[in-house]
Amino acid sequence: MRNILIINGHQYYPFAKGQLNKTLFDEIVSNIEGSYKVQTTVIDDGYDVKEEQEKFKWADAIIMQTPLYWFSLPGATKTYFDLVYEYGVFFGGESEYGNGGLMTGKKFMISTTWNAPEYAFNDESKFFQGKTLDEALDHLHNMNKYVGMEPMKSFGAHDVIANPDVEKYVTELRQHLKEQFNV
Repeated sequence: MRNILIINGHQYYPFAKGQLNKTLFDEIVSNIEGSYKVQTTVIDDGYDVKEEQEKFKWADAIIMQTPLYWFSLPGATKTYFDLVYEYGVFFGGESEYGNGGLMTGKKFMISTTWNAPEYAFNDESKFFQGKTLDEALDHLHNMNKYVGMEPMKSFGAHDVIANPDVEKYVTELRQHLKEQFNV
């Protein structure tokens, strides 16, 4: 693995200006840059679909930093994937559903910010009914599995509105990147 594409999927809203996601995005870039070749995309800054497709082809791994709004991607980030993951570029028409991915050999890591507290995961009596973070992100893993990418362990910063702790998130993210990318 030599080439890493890092995407900031935050969408600006008056109630969510994106400072935390930018902080985590910048932290990912600064930790990865010394050991890998890096390209970046900030979705809210605009993008060219064909250029983004070339970045994915170039990358050995993709890291997406994004908030989770109502348990999914921000609308602009969902639109980004709808446009960039084009038939014939990211997937083809195989006879077996899900076997036509053209991005094989690539890895994908999701780094998320949630207002859901950490205790809501991994406990059957809590909201996510025992699901891990990666299980709660299964729909995003399936999106990338469909195009042939392999998942890496996801990262989550929790309770980001009710009880923000940026120092804790940055420390945990650095450790996560060390474990996943050996940086």
